[in-house]
Amino acid sequence: MSAGSNLPRWNLNSVYASFDAPEYIRDKELLAEHANKLLIQLEQPWPEDTSQAARLILSWIHSYEDTADLAENLEAYASAVYTTDTRNSRALNEINTLEALSLPLGKASVILRSRLAEQAHLVQELAAKDGNLVEYRFFLNDALTRAKYQMAPELEDLANDLARSGGDAWSRLQEAISSTVSVEWDPATGEKKTVIALRDLAHDPDRSIRERAYRAELAAWESMKIPLAASLNGVKGFAITVDKRRGWQSALDKAAYQSRITRKTLDALISVMEGSLPLFRRYLKAKSRILGIERCAFYDLFAPVGRATKKWSWEESRDFIIDKFSAFDPAMGNFARHAFTFSWIDAEGREGKIGGAYCTDFPLAKESRILCNFEGSFDSVTTVAHELGHAWHHEVIKDLPSTLTAYPMTLAETASTFAETIILEGALKTADTQERLSLIEGSLKDACQIIVDILSRFYFERSVFERREQGELSAEEFCTLMKEAQLATYGDGLNPDLLHPYMWAVKSHYYSTGLAFYNFPYAFGQLFAYGLYSRAREQGSAFAETYKEILRLTGRASAEDVGKAAGFNLEGPEFWQNGINLIAERVTELETLIQNLEEGK
Repeated sequence: MSAGSNLPRWNLNSVYASFDAPEYIRDKELLAEHANKLLIQLEQPWPEDTSQAARLILSWIHSYEDTADLAENLEAYASAVYTTDTRNSRALNEINTLEALSLPLGKASVILRSRLAEQAHLVQELAAKDGNLVEYRFFLNDALTRAKYQMAPELEDLANDLARSGGDAWSRLQEAISSTVSVEWDPATGEKKTVIALRDLAHDPDRSIRERAYRAELAAWESMKIPLAASLNGVKGFAITVDKRRGWQSALDKAAYQSRITRKTLDALISVMEGSLPLFRRYLKAKSRILGIERCAFYDLFAPVGRATKKWSWEESRDFIIDKFSAFDPAMGNFARHAFTFSWIDAEGREGKIGGAYCTDFPLAKESRILCNFEGSFDSVTTVAHELGHAWHHEVIKDLPSTLTAYPMTLAETASTFAETIILEGALKTADTQERLSLIEGSLKDACQIIVDILSRFYFERSVFERREQGELSAEEFCTLMKEAQLATYGDGLNPDLLHPYMWAVKSHYYSTGLAFYNFPYAFGQLFAYGLYSRAREQGSAFAETYKEILRLTGRASAEDVGKAAGFNLEGPEFWQNGINLIAERVTELETLIQNLEEGK
C-alpha cells in the first residue's frame, strides 16, 4: 500500500478561521492593549509591606502570562498558515505585524526581570515561602539569573526591533528558499523537483535514484549558495553581536543555559557521543554489507534495508500509533485518536510547504497541530509519532500557568523520542526476520543521525561561531567546514568523496538568532528517552503516571533536577553511556542478522 493521495491537511478553525476572523482581529487588539497595560503595571513602585510586594509580583506574572499567551497563539497561527504555503504574502505580512505588536511584550519581559532584580533578595525570600508565589519559584529564580544576561531595557528594545529586519529576516529568507528551490528532474517532460522532494528520494531502494537525487539536490543548493551564505552570515553575525552585549562568554554557554543544563552535563554528553563514533562506524560498515557496496555514500544513509518494499498507508499509520500509545497509556492513545480525528495533522507534501516536521501549540485553544511530509515509509510513521510526543507533552501540562510550561529544547526532544521508542518497540514485537532487520537498521539509522550527524552539526556550528567573529564566510568556506565536521564524525564509515557539503543550507536550525546549537538537544533527548523507556519496561503500566509527572516538571526545574526525579545523574558519563549501550546491543543484533542471512539461516 502507498501513502496515498488523500493525506490530510490540518484544520485550524478551532484556533482562528482566518486572518479576517473576528476572533483573530480581537486577539490582535487585545495583544496591543495587554502589552501596554503590562508596561504601565511594571512602573508601580515597590511597596514596603512584604505581603503587598508578593501581590504585586503575582499581578505582574499573571499579566505577563495573559499577554504572552495571546502573542503565542497569534504567532503560532500565522506561522502555521505560512509554513504550509510560503508563497502566502498575507501570512508573511501578518507575521511581520505580529512581531511589531509583540515588541512591547519583549520590552515588558526585560523590564519585569529588571524590576525583580531590584529586589532580588526579597523576591527569592517570597518565592520560598509565600503561598501564592511558591509554585513560581523556578520562574522567579530563572528571571533573576536572566537579568544578569540582558542589556538595559532600551537597548533590549532596540535589539528586538532590529531583529525583525535583521536576524529574523535572514532566517525567513532561508525558509523561503529551502521550501521553493527546485531543479529539473526529467529533461524529456520538463518535470522539476523541489529539494524537499529530492531529499525524500534518499529513502528510495534504488541506489541510482538516490545518487541522482543527491547530485540534483547539491546542484540546487549550489544555485542558491550566495543568498544562503549571506543568510547564515547575517544570522550568526547578529547573534554574536547581541550575545556579547548581553554578557555571554560564548554562544555555547548561552545554549547550555537555554537548555537548562550545566556545562558539566553538556561535556559529559559530548564526550560519550565522541566515544561512540567507532560503534557507529561499525554500523555503517554493516549497512554497506547489506547494500552490497564497498562503502556507504552520504546518499546511502537513509537507504532502506530488509523488507524495504512495505509502504504504510495513512490509515495503517494512524491505527498503529493509536494502538501502541494505548498499550503504554490509554490516555495517550485516546489523545492520539483525537488528534487524527479532528485534523490536527498536516501530512500532505506540496509545493510551497516547508520540509521536515514540527509540532506547534496554541495556548488559548489549548490544542496542538503537527506538520509533516508523509511519504509512506516507517520513518514517516515514527515522525508522526515523534511530533505527537511533543503534542502529548503539551496536553499533559496545558492546565499549568504558561510560565510553568516553558520547557527547554533538551526536555522537549525527550518527550518526542520517548514516543518514537514506543512505536519502534511495538513494531519489533511482531516482526519477522526481514522486518526485524529493517526495523533494527532503521533505529540505528535514526540513532546515527541523532548521535553522529548531530555531533557533526555541533562541530560545524562551533567552528562557524569561531570564524564568524573574524568576519563573514563564503559559501565555499561553509562547505569546507561542513565536510571537515562530517569527516571528523563519520570517519571511514562514509566515502569521503561523497559527503554533503551543503548540509549547512539544508538545516533551518542554524538560522535562528535566538536558538544557537539546536543540535545537541536531540542527542540529549534520545539518550534521556532511552533511560526513561528502560524504567518503563521495569515498572510496567505504573510508569505511565510517573512519566506524566516528569513531563509536568519540565517547565519548573532544570534538566538535572528532572533527571534526579527520574533517578538519573545527568552530569556523569555513566548515564549517557547506558543509552549508547542500548544502541550497541542493536548494532550487534544487526550484525548477527546479516550473518544469518548470508549463511541462509
